[in-house]
Amino acid sequence: MKYLKLLRIEQWIKNFFVFGPLFFAGKIIEIELLAESIFAFFVFSLAASAIYIFNDYIDIESDKKHPDKKNRPLASGRISKKTAKIFFISLLVINILLIFFGQNYFKINLYKFSVIIATYFVMNIAYTLKLKHIAIIDVCIIATGFVLRVLAGGYITGIAISQWAILLTFVLTLVLAIGKRRGELINAQISGKTRKALGGYNVQFADIALSISVTLAIVSYLMFTLSPEVQQRFHPRVFYTVFFVVFAFLRYLQQSLVFNKTESPTKIIYRDRYIQITLVLWMITFLLQIYFKK
Repeated sequence: MKYLKLLRIEQWIKNFFVFGPLFFAGKIIEIELLAESIFAFFVFSLAASAIYIFNDYIDIESDKKHPDKKNRPLASGRISKKTAKIFFISLLVINILLIFFGQNYFKINLYKFSVIIATYFVMNIAYTLKLKHIAIIDVCIIATGFVLRVLAGGYITGIAISQWAILLTFVLTLVLAIGKRRGELINAQISGKTRKALGGYNVQFADIALSISVTLAIVSYLMFTLSPEVQQRFHPRVFYTVFFVVFAFLRYLQQSLVFNKTESPTKIIYRDRYIQITLVLWMITFLLQIYFKK
């Protein structure tokens, strides 16, 4: 169990974004493309786990002083630094081997896919060492990481990704990143403990940035559903899924700004039944427009 916590398996859910191009192209049931996306998912997940290990290794001393992070395997001493190094190097080697041998089984655009993985890795190393302490840049890097996941899913399957889909991915994850920072600001006011990047934020700025990002996300999704390629590929009724998106964002803003939920945005999504039901209804409705056009 401690090794799974070191790898942060629960965070692999973020890498389901690599399935985005396949889902929105209406080709989720095509076995070959699905296998390629699953391959990309595991490559990205192993890369992400390597980054988490590196982050925990670098932050081990500060994590020991944090009320929650002190329970992480490295900070608590349940896993030694030497073992963490071995895991880190092993994950890198496994990833390189997977990409190398994967070209023999999948129609991978090896160059572009490898560049995406390498970019994600280098960017997050820089984030861990320095950039996470710089306000605004920190949340933009988090959002860019999700864009790279979507691009990886597109390159490995050969599915073209619309500009609106890329922008939607960026602003959607920007909403989650800013929401998390806002929660940290609220907690910092209570506990007095903070991170360096929070010096460039305050609650008022976070509220404005969150509102702007939500607006951009809704507009991006609206333009995505109205784009000519989406209207031609699916049924024009796909536009009506916008109502579910609007409700989900409004509910999230209510939880954050009205009820002042300070927990991670992903935890809010996991625990809020209204958002969960809305997401399920959105997915069902969207799938109906993709696979049952008549």
